[in-house]
Amino acid sequence: MVLSDLLDRLFPLGHRIDQRDDVLTGTASTALGEVTVIGTANRLEVGIDHALALAATVIASTKAHPQRPIVMLVDTAGQRLSRRDELLGINGYFAHLAKALDLARRRGAALVSLVYGESVSGGFLSFGLMADAVYALPEAQVRVMDLRAMARVTKQPLEKLQALSQSSPVFAPGVENYVAMGAVRAIWRGDLAQALVDALRAPREGDTRRALGAQRGGRTLAADVSAMVAAGDA
Repeated sequence: MVLSDLLDRLFPLGHRIDQRDDVLTGTASTALGEVTVIGTANRLEVGIDHALALAATVIASTKAHPQRPIVMLVDTAGQRLSRRDELLGINGYFAHLAKALDLARRRGAALVSLVYGESVSGGFLSFGLMADAVYALPEAQVRVMDLRAMARVTKQPLEKLQALSQSSPVFAPGVENYVAMGAVRAIWRGDLAQALVDALRAPREGDTRRALGAQRGGRTLAADVSAMVAAGDA
């Protein structure tokens, strides 16, 4: 979906969002009041400067309006793999962004993410995936790691992972598979403004992804295994 159309459909009561270097920052009006908006556009590869800009907006919102909800709009091809970003420690900048979002949550702000384009790797993990709940449009593409990269990291043949992706949501890209695993709460269709209001009204129950994955059959063991570890039985 074209970003301008998305913003108009999400925020028909008005929005004041700046797009600079494909980083989105600003505020918008909803039926529940004002929200802070941060995000990325045009499949942005998130680098250290982008992470700082996103974190600065979150921190400013938390300081001025601790309980104002933060809506994250996600379209990222992952983290920027430039020499400069790596030498300066991109992991530290991403950790700073993640901690800023965690601070906002602990100060009372609801965090909601909407994947409207792509969501890949570190550009998603430290940003959109930090939300209380992640939602997606039907045409969105969600993949934390490309199968080719997964093959290199795990030392498993690419053909084996491709075969597994046909039967297991854990190995398969695509928004429906992430819904099955519980990582994406739901797919938004129709009235996007109302869907956002419903998401902001939803009770915050902690991390329910493991339980949703078990209910939906996408991750059948994660909830039980984590419960055993927490109880000291594993």
